[in-house]
Amino acid sequence: GSGCASDSLAIRPSYSDSAGDSAKEKAESSSTDSDDKNDKVDADGAEVGMASFYANKFALHRTASGERLHLHAMTAAHRTFPFGTMVRVTNLSNGKNVVVRINDRGPVKRSRIIDMTPAAAKVIGLDVQGIVKVKLEVVK
Repeated sequence: GSGCASDSLAIRPSYSDSAGDSAKEKAESSSTDSDDKNDKVDADGAEVGMASFYANKFALHRTASGERLHLHAMTAAHRTFPFGTMVRVTNLSNGKNVVVRINDRGPVKRSRIIDMTPAAAKVIGLDVQGIVKVKLEVVK
């Protein structure tokens, strides 16, 4: 369709002031993102922090493991767990949990500890809440 063609032609010149602003915003957001303290480990050795879920626009994109992202799969992104690790994600506000398989790296936002597919997010009510505090436990 015409939408695709115009999208590919939408190359805008970058002006030094707008490029400077985005770099400045990035620096500000990372310096104010002191939520890295969110990455806590509780008494059981479980990781506790904030979870979010993938936007639909990432459907079928390649994950860091090389798999395609399927929004209906029970998969997630974590910074350090090995690919294939099964992790129980518990929503601490409602007690609901889901087991996901790690197949991607992330989340990009430092204040979060896991990014899940929309399907996995729905199981624990994250689709309604958007961002929620969770506990991660590796399933033995």
